[in-house]
Amino acid sequence: MRGLRISAGALGLALMTAGVWALLFGADAQDPWVVAKWLLGVLVVHDGLVVPLTLAVGFAVSRVPVRGVVRGTLLVAAALTAVAGPVLLRPGPVQNPTVLPLDYDRNWVLLVVLTAGVGVLAGLAVKWRRRDRSSGPGDE
Repeated sequence: MRGLRISAGALGLALMTAGVWALLFGADAQDPWVVAKWLLGVLVVHDGLVVPLTLAVGFAVSRVPVRGVVRGTLLVAAALTAVAGPVLLRPGPVQNPTVLPLDYDRNWVLLVVLTAGVGVLAGLAVKWRRRDRSSGPGDE
């Protein structure tokens, strides 16, 4: 197990070194200050918005009877939103209509609604199983 950890660590360091090398000296090298500002912006958004919102929602659903299902459903919806975010927040119409040919806003809403529906069904199934277990044989 130790050899696997050392190998994974060495591979991680090699990949980070390659990334820094490409950032500074690659063919399409970016201005390091632009990248640093972008990384700082990501940090501010994550620590200033995402984490407090996640904690608040987690606290809000802590008293829900099927909180595991609710948290799982919210996690899937958040992952869908994170993946769809760049397309949903694009700066305007694209110059080439074949680049983003679908109605991504509608599709994202449909996926989140479908996720909520599956979450409701899973919550009902959990409640049904708990009720079924609490009434043992002979409780009729």
